Amino acid sequence: MALPVEEWRLCAARRWAALGPELREVLAAASLRDTVRLGCGLLRPEAELESLRRLCRRARAGKEAAAARFYREEGNRLFGRRQFGAAVRRYSQAASHELPGGPEVSICFANRSAALFHLGCFQVCLEDIARAESHGYPDRLLPKVLLRKAECLLCLGRLQDAADALGVVENKIAMDGIMTSPAHQTLLKKLSQLKIKIQEKESCPEPAREARGDVQRKSEIWEENDSISGASSSLSLNFDIERGRHLVATQDILPGQSLLKEEAFVSVLCPGESHLLQDSSETAWDTRVTNADLYCHRCLRQLLASVPCRGCSYAKYCSQNCADVAWEQYHGTECALGALLLTLGVFCHVALRTVLLAGFAEVRRLVEWSHDGDEDLHNPEARCKHLSETPGAGAATRVIPGCNDNGQYQSSYQAVFNLLPHAEKHSPEHKFLCLLSVVAICKHLQEAGLEAAVLNQESPEKCSKPKTCEKTSGELSPELMTVAEAMLRHVLQLQCNAQAITVMQESGSGDGAVVNKKPVRLATAFFPVLSLLNHSCCPNISVSFNGTAATVRASQSIPSGQEIFHCYGPHRCRMRVAERRQLLSQYFFECRCRACLDELESDVKSVLSVRNSFCCPSCRALMQGEDVLCCSNEACAVSVSRESLSCRLQDLQQQIKKALELLRGRKADQAIKMLLNCQMHAENFLSPEHLLMGEMEDHLAQACATLGKWREAARHLERSIEIVEKHHGPSSIEIGHELFKLAQILFNGFAVSEALSTIQRAEEILSVHCGPQSAQIQELQEMKTCLSELPRSILQKT
Repeated sequence: MALPVEEWRLCAARRWAALGPELREVLAAASLRDTVRLGCGLLRPEAELESLRRLCRRARAGKEAAAARFYREEGNRLFGRRQFGAAVRRYSQAASHELPGGPEVSICFANRSAALFHLGCFQVCLEDIARAESHGYPDRLLPKVLLRKAECLLCLGRLQDAADALGVVENKIAMDGIMTSPAHQTLLKKLSQLKIKIQEKESCPEPAREARGDVQRKSEIWEENDSISGASSSLSLNFDIERGRHLVATQDILPGQSLLKEEAFVSVLCPGESHLLQDSSETAWDTRVTNADLYCHRCLRQLLASVPCRGCSYAKYCSQNCADVAWEQYHGTECALGALLLTLGVFCHVALRTVLLAGFAEVRRLVEWSHDGDEDLHNPEARCKHLSETPGAGAATRVIPGCNDNGQYQSSYQAVFNLLPHAEKHSPEHKFLCLLSVVAICKHLQEAGLEAAVLNQESPEKCSKPKTCEKTSGELSPELMTVAEAMLRHVLQLQCNAQAITVMQESGSGDGAVVNKKPVRLATAFFPVLSLLNHSCCPNISVSFNGTAATVRASQSIPSGQEIFHCYGPHRCRMRVAERRQLLSQYFFECRCRACLDELESDVKSVLSVRNSFCCPSCRALMQGEDVLCCSNEACAVSVSRESLSCRLQDLQQQIKKALELLRGRKADQAIKMLLNCQMHAENFLSPEHLLMGEMEDHLAQACATLGKWREAARHLERSIEIVEKHHGPSSIEIGHELFKLAQILFNGFAVSEALSTIQRAEEILSVHCGPQSAQIQELQEMKTCLSELPRSILQKT
């Protein structure tokens, strides 16, 4: 959720409407500095702030003992039903609600270690056992956990460590004296069994596994640019009036060539909807799992056993190191604002974290610098033009906004600060909403006694309780006014410069032999160098992510002198020009890319319009027209309203949705029957190349694979690939993902020769878009190695 919750947006709209016309006019035209100065007194304690406090009570970010008990009991229930993966998640949720250092949180870690052991995650299990011990796990329960530790070490082949751990258990039992209860006898029996296993492994050591030489990691040739941090030497930073700042190829670039590797200056994980609950008289703990539970809130690494924040239940990390670094850099200040930041949305959160990471000294330096010639600072590109026209200004890169004194464009706060906020182009109502939101955050920081932490004067732990000061009620200190101005700038910048960090995530149940993945927005970030790329509806690059790092690769040959184009979302293969232009209006420009101009200037319909069109129910020719569609075959006189065909399409989509519910409910036979009926119905009014026809083939392939009908699954997926290829092209990333699925099906069906050729084609395409180090490429290479190691007799049969 990028923007604040709807109730706060409505509250801000009412406040705006209640302002006098003259004040609204002044605010609409004011600079960022004057906007903040005027807006600080507009947030009334008894109205807007009280409403915000009420909304924040719905966002549960604090630690609650009742929630910890609920999730721990849920974890125990799931563990008893042998649903160990789900149990791990519940124990993690329980740990996030427990206070650090107490026995209760140690029990969460110990219980989670048991579930991890059953999942075969032995190293992570050991880490949880260590956490349980360090948090004061009850002494009477320790032998059982230590035996689990020894068994993990044994499974990992660390025989001496396992023997040492068993020695600790024996000493512990000896110190506790004679134990005759059934539980104690079970421990002794387990201890004896583990000692025997260690002796057996020591006497018959396992042969060392041969390293697989076939799975090799290709190294990428890379020469970094001297002027643009993280960019290839094959790029240059240019500026002109029409295109603003942009990157251009200085030499011929090959498909798959890396052009940019940039770490996000700042990123914030997107929370799930479950963190914003509806008003209710009953306390209901949400058991839904969102990305906020599955990924580290600092490095975005996928979580298996999370380390909870010491102060809130929301933030979770992959390691204690990530938790400590996040606390030191920004979360020590953010932690007390958890519910407020969830209520005000990701953009406000990114704005605050940006300021905290930059440090107050740098924020103040740039804000004060922006006040010199304030009119020009509304538009950094205008300042660039002015400087470029100044005699003796020097090299062009030296005057491009964001560059340092040496003319270098670095991934720094200065570069972030100089991204365009388009303050004069945002609607006055939207700018006012952003203003009230950032002022609310700054007031909360001031009231919570966190101002000194924001100003880097002392750590959050040392900040005292709210101090009395000479400021009048509702007034921000001059330093927090500076912070508010910077935050307002960043919130406005994000509408045009926010970059979604995406991850390929499994869709469906995820327990089938074929893994179906789709890109999902994981976080919102500032990438100041990546933000230099202009938009095209037909881009020449692909962007992939590894945690908080972005890599840009050429998706096609780019000749020297050609601009590097990114797609901001609206792509020519996914939507028509009118839809694309409507979506791109948020970026305050009219797209003039080649794809848009070709579609606008010619009488030929877009590829999408032709392929995603209706067909004649009588002769199967394409239907043409607007409100009333007529058959394009002159010999056929059939006509039908667009509305009636659209209703049929909606009904069809509902039927497909029901079929997928059957598939998720493990009723694959019924799902196949329903999908085949949907296909027959669709053939009567949809173009054979309609994307929905391809989607149905894809769903049928998934259902057949669930039943182990590999040949049928492959046939359906091959037909889906034909349709996807016609829409997106033979070398598109969409085709790469489809070929990856086909490779899995052929692999599982032992269709060796077809699998190997499909793997090779999928590798060629995905390595261009995602790079040779991507998870999918590695999995394809493992499949290829597996197939090549099959006995010759099996290879000859296939």
